[in-house]
Amino acid sequence: MSSKRPEHQAPPEVYYGINEARKYTQNTRIIEVQEKCTERALELLALPDDTPCLLLDLGCGSGLSGETISEQGHMWVGMDISTAMLDVAVDREVNGDMLLSDIGMGVPFRPAMFDGAISISAVQWLCYADTAKQKPAKRLYRLFSTLFACLARGSRAVFQFYPENDAQVELIVSQAMRAGFTGGLVVDFPNSTRAKKIYLVLMTGGGVLPKGLQYENENTNTQALYQRRERMKQIRSGKLAKRAWIMQKKERRRKQGKEVRQDSKYTGRKRSGRF
Repeated sequence: MSSKRPEHQAPPEVYYGINEARKYTQNTRIIEVQEKCTERALELLALPDDTPCLLLDLGCGSGLSGETISEQGHMWVGMDISTAMLDVAVDREVNGDMLLSDIGMGVPFRPAMFDGAISISAVQWLCYADTAKQKPAKRLYRLFSTLFACLARGSRAVFQFYPENDAQVELIVSQAMRAGFTGGLVVDFPNSTRAKKIYLVLMTGGGVLPKGLQYENENTNTQALYQRRERMKQIRSGKLAKRAWIMQKKERRRKQGKEVRQDSKYTGRKRSGRF
């Protein structure tokens, strides 16, 4: 049985041909969802009140998200890989400037040019390789590293996306953090299959995550990934002794109901003859 996900059917520039682009833009359900997702993304950007900002719309498509940006008094520049989608946007006379470009090849703008960035239903496309040369991790890193450079310091980027599985979430988040961003996931309506929406909120500055920017489920694979990474950083820096780390790990496994060997005076001790 063929998958209903468009990412499985063809590359985005092929899938969103003339017919699909026009159908996409005329679908009232899609228009409504795009508008709500864009409004939520703009809310998560935490832009200054009563100050017009210049925003980057990654995967702008036919300009549905751009219209919402304009309605809120901001200017925008869009990028999309589909010629047909951009042609529809031109026909609709949207207010933003648009660039035909593959976001997986990076963001070609000068440093600190934008006050923020949004992306609605686009970044998950980079998790798939359409040719033997395409490497999803490299393409995601290229996107996030160049985006980091073109954002003003202290600004944010918000990505709404539809992951196929937890592995894709981990892939996207890990490459964003590797590029220098801080931030986390915001999940709206987590218990609803239809209404659930996932937003990755990225910040160019450091510091503690604002209230609400956290992983929805503390036991998800994504959260565990960063907990492990942080513990390994502590071990390498000498902040956490090896024995203490092992004891913590064993305790966590006990709480998970897994079988763990009993502690002894030899736990965590370096054994002779082993390197």
